[in-house]
Amino acid sequence: MIFLKTFLIALVAFEHIYFLILEMFFWTKPKGIKTFGLKSKEFAEDTKVLAANQGLYNGFLAAGLLYSIVTKDFNIAIFFLFCVIVAGIYGAYSTKKIRLFYVQAIPAILALILVYLEGFI
Repeated sequence: MIFLKTFLIALVAFEHIYFLILEMFFWTKPKGIKTFGLKSKEFAEDTKVLAANQGLYNGFLAAGLLYSIVTKDFNIAIFFLFCVIVAGIYGAYSTKKIRLFYVQAIPAILALILVYLEGFI
């Protein structure tokens, strides 16, 4: 159970590192434009500073989750997993793309459940 919990927390962290890379470095490239369904290259250029800022926040989420693994302080993981879940719910709601919920929130929910279950077992 400890391995699975740690694996899921790490998975969520690495997802957010990937989001950071996409948003900070590939937003205006074909990969970023396609991934985020952007209207045009011009739109991507106009919004790249906002996307980079968003990517930075994803990096902070990943850093917090990785820190919780290294220190084995799963109270920290709980906080950051809740942040990811809220971001996934809000992102899906605000963009009307349910896929965001599945990609971002579901892994964090599963990790959070395992963190709580381990506390009771």
